Amino acid sequence: QVQLVESGGGLVPAGGSLKISCKASGRTGYPYTMAWFRQAPGNEREFVAGIFRGNSNTAYSNSVKGRFTMSKDNAKSTVYLQMDSLNPEGTAVYYCAGDRRLIMSSLRHPDQYADWGQGTQVTVSS
Repeated sequence: QVQLVESGGGLVPAGGSLKISCKASGRTGYPYTMAWFRQAPGNEREFVAGIFRGNSNTAYSNSVKGRFTMSKDNAKSTVYLQMDSLNPEGTAVYYCAGDRRLIMSSLRHPDQYADWGQGTQVTVSS
């Protein structure tokens, strides 16, 4: 089993930037797909970005493409989400998710991930 712990959330003004992190621990010696999701109050959990285990291709939702960058540091078992040009619609709890067996076509589907972090709050003030 893999444990995921997010960090780095906070309050940022509209137009600002924030970088959040997710560290994996436990059974991390296998290829592992990792992704970021977010959930605002009253909304469903939505895909933000993901890195697939097989080819390290990175995918983004249309709403963040060009503003957010997901990266990983294999030596630290950590993934990052650099968020630039934030707007108030970015206010949400951001969750890190991971899975060893997920197939590429399921990258954007939260119900396909076995492992989840506790989430970190990001608040963008207008």
